[in-house]
Amino acid sequence: MKPVAIFRFARSEGPAYFATVLERSSIPWTLIALDEGAKVPRDAAAYSGLAFMGGPMSANDALPWIAPVIELTRDAVRRDLPTLGHCLGGQLMARAFGGEVTRNSIAEIGWGEVRIADNAAAADWFGALEAFEAFHWHGETFSIPPGATRVLTNAHCENQAFALGKHFGMQCHVEMTEELVRAWCRAGRDEIERSAASPGVQRPDEILRDLAPRLGRLHELADRIYERWSARLPRG
Repeated sequence: MKPVAIFRFARSEGPAYFATVLERSSIPWTLIALDEGAKVPRDAAAYSGLAFMGGPMSANDALPWIAPVIELTRDAVRRDLPTLGHCLGGQLMARAFGGEVTRNSIAEIGWGEVRIADNAAAADWFGALEAFEAFHWHGETFSIPPGATRVLTNAHCENQAFALGKHFGMQCHVEMTEELVRAWCRAGRDEIERSAASPGVQRPDEILRDLAPRLGRLHELADRIYERWSARLPRG
């Protein structure tokens, strides 16, 4: 089986629990660390799928790797290879599929409920589940690309995830681990203070409250998403 290519855009936003699920399922993966100067592959033929992590930059920034990542995503679609996006990664996927990335009405930082849409695409990914608590850290959002379906939403950000066949793009974060949550809270204290007036922003003490059980529930949900996505990977 060819490896899954995981694209990292910032050292602080690695594959985390996603890598744990892949390894548990004996699915090979390789990290392409764009934050360390790695080059974007010219095509997706060497991989079974592409996964994109988060990052503090905008999908609209004039960074040298953004256009190649978008074109690589389109190449994966042409080759019928699954793609998966987390936050910035979901925004890049949305752009690749013809959507737009814009400023969200408010910032979202911390834990918050997302609701599962009542449609066939959402049922395919989530079964009978109606809602869950996800982790959030974003100020921008994507539109639902042409042909895709909104599958997750919440009070502060209408488009929390979309599905397009075997492709799944998220605005929220399901890859979190205790180490990642604590690191983001330390590094992001100034951002939290600047955004404190937003009803979608929690203080660090609230983010860290009941962290272990919250992460346990999040990992159960992440298992569902990652295992369904992985089942669509070519095994040849």
